[in-house]
Amino acid sequence: MHGAKPIQIGKIATSRHEIRDLIKAWIVISFAFAMVLSGSFLNEAFSGFFVISALTVGIGFILHELAHKIVAQRFGCYAEFRAFNGMLMMAVLLSFLGFIFAAPGAVIIAGPVGRRRNGKIAVAGPVTNLVLAVVFLGLFSVYPSGFMSTFARYGFMINTWLALFNMIPIWQLDGKKVLAWSKPIYFGVLAFGFGLHVVATALPRLLS
Repeated sequence: MHGAKPIQIGKIATSRHEIRDLIKAWIVISFAFAMVLSGSFLNEAFSGFFVISALTVGIGFILHELAHKIVAQRFGCYAEFRAFNGMLMMAVLLSFLGFIFAAPGAVIIAGPVGRRRNGKIAVAGPVTNLVLAVVFLGLFSVYPSGFMSTFARYGFMINTWLALFNMIPIWQLDGKKVLAWSKPIYFGVLAFGFGLHVVATALPRLLS
């Protein structure tokens, strides 16, 4: 399996290398979000934001990458996530400046992939984040106050942001592949994401 000892979890083929890279990227991106949300790792609120980030960003990040992987494997392709150490370092450094750079790695795909299949594989990630955003919004409506409210609100906002970020049609981001495959689907996903972003922007005013 491309040099990695295979591990079968249900219908998903993975490896120790992939699991290690997913955990590494999860920790780094959770740290970066916690840094930006708290302002400093010396802030008393940092540990709380790290836990919230690990659960919200972690769930969004892992399921985003797994969505790419599962769709690719259904097409008969080799697909495994690999962390990019340089990007992880950049995410940490930029977080100290108050910026988020959420591109810690990518699912490496090899096999029968054309423009259509590549677009379907790519759009699976942002769509997963949008579905999670809706789930977190529903959770927020059930728990409008307390820890669960904070957890749900950040889960909603972060997954909305992750979806929109990945739909930017540049570099190796998902948006470039989706746009090359289907403009209606690209702009449909983008419009839904912006709609959720408007709600996310309004939440702090609604809570004040």
